[in-house]
Amino acid sequence: MNRNLILFLFLLMIAYPVYSQESKVFDNLVMNSNILKMERKYAIYLPPGYESSERSYPVLYLLHGAGDDQTGWVQFGEVQHITDQAIKEGKATVMIIVMPDANTGRRGYFNDVNNEWRYEDFFFEELMPEVEKKYRIKSEKRYRAIAGLSMGGGGSFIYAMHRPDLFSSSCPLSAAVRSNTFEEFKQGLETKKNHRQKSKYANCIL
Repeated sequence: MNRNLILFLFLLMIAYPVYSQESKVFDNLVMNSNILKMERKYAIYLPPGYESSERSYPVLYLLHGAGDDQTGWVQFGEVQHITDQAIKEGKATVMIIVMPDANTGRRGYFNDVNNEWRYEDFFFEELMPEVEKKYRIKSEKRYRAIAGLSMGGGGSFIYAMHRPDLFSSSCPLSAAVRSNTFEEFKQGLETKKNHRQKSKYANCIL
């Protein structure tokens, strides 16, 4: 056998275990949503050793802010580098991180009052079951956390309040939460409704 080929195979055998221990990030994953009636994207961080082990991992749902999408924490938040370093230094447990897109169709993490856009239902009824079935995630409450920035901070805050049975901890960062009263909120909806009706009437005349 050619000496160069033997050397190549030897180096490959050495490199494979090292390569399999690296973390991986996939930021353009797609799933179908019956609730939102469209495809939804999400990103995922898989920790070092995921592909070579059979163990299950805790999970962090990490929500982006307004104007970003599922790639925000990957491209601008450097989630892979920061998490790898935290795990290496023993500051964070080995975990899977799920980063869903909340910027396509309509922006935000909540259902609207008319129940026409049900993102929160999608998150709990479709996204979480999908990823926790597809990846080796520990599904008990004590192994599940949620965090987010700005709009995502508001999402993580409300989700933890709505479903305390699912999350052991929540970390809202600079959380964007509405401060207007319920009456002001209803008035705003009524104004938008009247505006839509006037627009439809104007289009019919034209």
